[in-house]
Amino acid sequence: MSQREQNLGMCLGLLAVVVFAVTLPMTRLATGTTDDPQLSAWFITFGRAALAGALSIAFLLFTRSPWPTPAQRKPLFFALLGNVIGFPLLLGFALRHVTSGHAAVFTALLPLATAALSAWVLHLRARLAFWVCAVLGALLVVAFSLLRAYQQGSGFVPEWADLLLLGAILSAAVGYVYGAQVTPSLGAERVICWVCVMALPLTVPGALWNWPQQAIHATSWLALGYVGVFSMWAGFFAWYRGLAMGGALRVSQLQLLQPFFSILAAVPLLGESLEVMTLGFALAVVAVVFVGKRLSMPTMPAAAPDEEKVD
Repeated sequence: MSQREQNLGMCLGLLAVVVFAVTLPMTRLATGTTDDPQLSAWFITFGRAALAGALSIAFLLFTRSPWPTPAQRKPLFFALLGNVIGFPLLLGFALRHVTSGHAAVFTALLPLATAALSAWVLHLRARLAFWVCAVLGALLVVAFSLLRAYQQGSGFVPEWADLLLLGAILSAAVGYVYGAQVTPSLGAERVICWVCVMALPLTVPGALWNWPQQAIHATSWLALGYVGVFSMWAGFFAWYRGLAMGGALRVSQLQLLQPFFSILAAVPLLGESLEVMTLGFALAVVAVVFVGKRLSMPTMPAAAPDEEKVD
């Protein structure tokens, strides 16, 4: 990729991060709280994927897209498990019990998880300085989230929901990396579309089976619409293409900004206040992302045994 294409990949990655950042407060609106429960985590998981699947069928038919090859189906299946099932289901269960600010602590680990899986699955290499910046950025975001929690007087006490959040982060990283693996050959738009279509035999019956029996707030339905159209579908158009064009290692570090975008979105959506400390830490993380991008090597396949290469 040329430098111009890599920069475009970074811009697309940033756009996707903004879209994904709103997922946390929107999912919180959709699930409600333990005192005022709304849509169940199961229904949100299946419902948003079924909505994205319907849009995907229309897109694939309109563009006359070819069927995935046998070599492309395995990565698509792993992307399905990570992005369609694992991440939204575990996140939905966790956000019924913790705030979006609490969950933002764990989104700080997503760039590092994505980069590590990219290095392993895609055989990408980067300088040691890149990994130092990745870890430093993650520590900055975690420190910010912890300070913010203590300032609000709630503290940060690990609980069982934290294990769900860790599982959600790992699931998202798996989906991102395997989706990026087939993006060059299949195309970013077709990757997420085929993932959602492949999941329809599971998501449509699942959504119907878990259809809510009680009255649901209009805001919860609107939140479900957002996570179905944007978080599950349109956002991946930009994200997978950004990973492929800008390099999965470099673009993944933009996710360090995701907790801050989530907090900004929570101001109008959840009524949370914006603190000066947020802006200061955000500037520090932006600096780390910039330095990490400058220090990263162009992505290239590392020498690997023939049996480990993807056909």
